Amino acid sequence: MRTEREEMETERISIQVDAEAAKAFKSASAEERRKLEALLSVRLSEVTRTRESLQVIMDEISEKAEQRGLTPKILKKILNED
Repeated sequence: MRTEREEMETERISIQVDAEAAKAFKSASAEERRKLEALLSVRLSEVTRTRESLQVIMDEISEKAEQRGLTPKILKKILNED
């Protein structure tokens, strides 16, 4: 189990994303950005700790999202909401 201190240690990185994702992130509130950063951090950690390929993990995430009704069109709409 992680201690509170371990959970709070972060490091800034830069990643390339498409223009729409960048716009959505930049236009999000500070709280929404923190949530997105936390989600990305968790997923990146999961990917690096598993032996599955990144493509398999991405396919699973996509499949689960679609099963829950999140289509690419809906996701785009959510990310573009103000």
